[in-house]
Amino acid sequence: MALTIGELARTAEVGRETVRFYERVGLIEDPPRTRGGYRIYPAKAVARLQFIKRAKELGFSLKEIRSLLTLRVSPGTNCDEVRRLGQERIEDIEARIRDLASVKAALAKLVESCGQRDPTEECPLLEALACEEEHEARH
Repeated sequence: MALTIGELARTAEVGRETVRFYERVGLIEDPPRTRGGYRIYPAKAVARLQFIKRAKELGFSLKEIRSLLTLRVSPGTNCDEVRRLGQERIEDIEARIRDLASVKAALAKLVESCGQRDPTEECPLLEALACEEEHEARH
C-alpha cells in the first residue's frame, strides 16, 4: 500500500515538514514520485517514523537515531552497541536531572527571600537576574 506524504504524516502522527526533514537528513529514504512529482511512500515508512518518534521521546539525538536504525537492520549485530547508546542516554538524563535540581534549589532560595509586598526594585529575585544580566554583558 502506497501513501502520500499527508497520509504518512497523519498515520505516523507527525507533521509533513517532519517527514520532509527526515528525508533531507537521511533518516527515511527518498520515496519514488509520481509523474506529477508527488511523493509515494511505502507502508513500512510508518513504522520507521514511529521508531524515530519514540527514540526522540527517549532523548536520542538524530545522529544516535541514525545509528540505532543502522544497527536495527544490520545483520550479525548484537545488543551491545544499543545497550551502550541507551546507557549513555541514561547518564545524560541523570546529569540533566542534577542540573535541574540545582537550578530549582537556587530559584527556591530566591523565591523564599522575596517579600510579599516589597517594591519590585528591592526584589532579591529580580536583583539576582539583573546581576546575571550585567555579568553576561561584561563577558
